[in-house]
Amino acid sequence: MHLAAGGASLPAVSRIAWAQAYPTRPVRLMVGFPAGSTSDIYARLVGQWLSERLAQPFVVENRPGAGGNIGTAAVVNAPPDGYTLLMIASANAINATLYERLNFDFLRDIAPIAGPIANPYVMVVNPSFPAKTVLEFVAYAKANPGKINMGSAGVGSTLHLSGELFKLMTGVDMVHVPNRSGTQLTDLIGGQVQVVFNPLPSAIELIRAGKLRALAVSSASRWPTLPDVPTLNEFVPGYEASGWNGVGVPKNTPIEIVDKLNKETNAGFANSDIKARLADLGATAVANTPDKFKTFVAGEIEKWGKVIRAANLRAE
Repeated sequence: MHLAAGGASLPAVSRIAWAQAYPTRPVRLMVGFPAGSTSDIYARLVGQWLSERLAQPFVVENRPGAGGNIGTAAVVNAPPDGYTLLMIASANAINATLYERLNFDFLRDIAPIAGPIANPYVMVVNPSFPAKTVLEFVAYAKANPGKINMGSAGVGSTLHLSGELFKLMTGVDMVHVPNRSGTQLTDLIGGQVQVVFNPLPSAIELIRAGKLRALAVSSASRWPTLPDVPTLNEFVPGYEASGWNGVGVPKNTPIEIVDKLNKETNAGFANSDIKARLADLGATAVANTPDKFKTFVAGEIEKWGKVIRAANLRAE
């Protein structure tokens, strides 16, 4: 009986010991977007922190394409051993409805473990645009239906859907102009489009330099980086949208590894240097349990699914 009891406990003991030793070799952190993107910036910040804490390289690997689905699929199909992580993005919540046929179910096949790192979008126009406030913009748009071009990074991108949500809630008519190359801000400065709902991190320096005018941020409250810029919900009650990222792993990854990654990533979110770096980018991080982060992701899937269906959108 003693031998049987000891034998039964061996798998649990060896699993815990394995998790305590993890990682023993380099770890890949997959990003479904190009180098220099918001997801990539956050991934490199998190990867450097985890490398220092866990004494193994956390190597960022960019697999852009299909709105982040190529990189996500690579993680879904990876062994669930903790050596392939995903930098989850808000696009993953959108893609769950936008794409009719995916070869994975995001919430079923990816286990969210830490996040979100969140940043608001900022509604920006060219400084020469006649509207200086959101109310003036809405009035101008209603007086000129179909004459305002709204730039984005592509059909179904987070930028696009933030604008579609604005259209639904204000009743304005704007023409969507997708730009897959991600140069929508260049188009805005050049006058090809008149408004962009852009992630704050990649727009903030242009705003500070006076090359763009910020009309409002999309967060629920004013953002510390731009304290004088109002929120959209001050003019459009209930409006809220944000870009966000976090860390995930393939389903069936051992819970001991999930817990270890969650603990160490949350420690990074609490680190004063990382908090300052995120604040400088216009972002903030929330330390969550894996279950709470999963609940957050599920809520985002439901929210954006409603917008996609209302706007009758499908991936190109």
